Amino acid sequence: MGTGYTEAQLRAAVADAVRAPSLHNTQPWRFRLRDGGIEVSVDPTRRLPATDPSGWGTRISGGAALFNLRLSLAVAGTPATVRLRPYPADPDVLARLVPDLPRRPTPTEQSLYAAIGRRFSNRAPFWPDPVPADARWRLGEAARAEQCWLELVIGVSAVNAFAEVARSAHRVLERDPAYRAERADWVRTEPAPDGVPARAGGPQTEPQDLLPSRGFGGLDRAPGRDFEPEPLVAVLGAAGNTVVDQVLAGQALQRVLLTATDAGLAVSLLSQPIEVSGAREALRLSLGRFGTPQMVMRIGYGQPGVATPRRSVDEVLDVAVAPG
Repeated sequence: MGTGYTEAQLRAAVADAVRAPSLHNTQPWRFRLRDGGIEVSVDPTRRLPATDPSGWGTRISGGAALFNLRLSLAVAGTPATVRLRPYPADPDVLARLVPDLPRRPTPTEQSLYAAIGRRFSNRAPFWPDPVPADARWRLGEAARAEQCWLELVIGVSAVNAFAEVARSAHRVLERDPAYRAERADWVRTEPAPDGVPARAGGPQTEPQDLLPSRGFGGLDRAPGRDFEPEPLVAVLGAAGNTVVDQVLAGQALQRVLLTATDAGLAVSLLSQPIEVSGAREALRLSLGRFGTPQMVMRIGYGQPGVATPRRSVDEVLDVAVAPG
C-alpha cells in the first residue's frame, strides 16, 4: 500500500467528483482529507425533505461522486482501496479511500474518465434512431461491473406499462405543495453554482407526452418536437435497499452514464417511479427482478445536453486537522 495521496492529487480528484449528477443539482456531498486518504460524505443540509425524505437521493448522488473520485485517482496512476460505511458511529460518511498499488489505467478507465466533462442530463426530445445492440450490452456490463443490474424495457406494451407507472407516480408527487415548492426553489434564472438553470430544464410537458418530466421552467417546444414515441427505458437496480446498496447503485449509475456518454448517447433521469414506494414496487414486480430498482433512465441520441453549474472544490472540501 502507498503512504498516502498528496493534497494536490485529491483536490484534482474532487474537481472530477463534483461533476456527478444529483437531484435538482443540489450537490449533496462533502469530501474530507484525512490521514493520506479521502472520505466522501453526504451533506445533510442539502437533502430535499419533500422530494427525498429518506435520504435515498443523497446517497445515490454520493455514490456517483464516489465513482468519479475512484476513476480520477485510477487514471492518475494510483487507484484507491474503498471501504464503504467505514465509521458506524458516523453514518453520513459513505466511503473512505486510501491508496492501492500504483498501476497504469486501463483503456476503459481512460475512456470513462474522458467522458466526465461531457456527461450532462439531456431533458430534450431525442432523435428516433434506435440504440444499437452493442451499446445496450455495454450499458448492462457497466451496471454489472458495479454489483448492480440494468433492465431494458423493450417493446411498445412494456414501455406503455412503464409509462403508466411513471405518470401515476408523477401525479402523486405533484399533488404535494411542498414538493412543488421545493423544486421551484432549485430552479435558477440567474447564474448560480447549484440548482437547475431554466435553460437546462427541457421543454414544458404537454398532454401527449408518454413519460413525465419535472418541469424546471424550460421553454415551450417548437412544433413537431415531441418526445420519442418508443423511448429506450432502462431501470437500474441493486440487490437490496440498504445504505450500502444505494451507494453501490450510485456508483453503477455513474458508470452507466459515462458509458452512455462514451458511446455518444444522451440520457435523462426519471426518478419519480423510485420516489413513490408503491410505484417502485409495481416497477419491481413488472420486471420480475430480485432486488430494488434505484433509478430509471431514458436513453437515446440527441443534441448535446446543457451543462449545469458546480460549486468549487473549496466549497465542498474539508481538511482534517491532526491531533496535536
